[in-house]
Amino acid sequence: MPRICTLLLAPLLAALLAGCSALPSLPEKPPKAVYQGEKFTAEETFSRLFDANVDDTCEAARRALLSQGYVISKAGGGMVQGAKRFQPEGEVHVEIAFNVVCVGEGAKQQVATAYVSALQDRYVIKKSSQAASLGVSALGSISVPLSSTQDSMVKVASETIPAGGFYDRFFTLMQRMLRESAADR
Repeated sequence: MPRICTLLLAPLLAALLAGCSALPSLPEKPPKAVYQGEKFTAEETFSRLFDANVDDTCEAARRALLSQGYVISKAGGGMVQGAKRFQPEGEVHVEIAFNVVCVGEGAKQQVATAYVSALQDRYVIKKSSQAASLGVSALGSISVPLSSTQDSMVKVASETIPAGGFYDRFFTLMQRMLRESAADR
């Protein structure tokens, strides 16, 4: 009798375990929305107050970017835009685009706040090939294969560089540019 129970119990237990694995799983908690991570705290800012007017502050930002190899696409009207491209790996390209807005503060506008944000775009090379054949009916069934490959850059990621050391280094360089500019006068 115990042997018969064992023979019947084993398939029954296997069927029970298989049935349990087929049960629907509990719904997962949905991922947190990106905007939920925005802190809007005074400690993490993308701005710095400078003891200079708007024009001098933006000029310091322009010179800071130029000194680091950024190509300036716009400068003037209280705004500076520049970009720099990198190739950290063989088929990976990264571009950092800077946006600086200078705003005067106070009644006489003798100081200015520089608001800075940098956007990092990441690209990869996508290879695609196309093939075609050419048939000449007068000569018979001769086909000459024609093929070409084409590489294109595809954006795979884009994000604003978070506040922190990256911007602190930029603001420090801007401050140095302001000091050097004041010393030249």
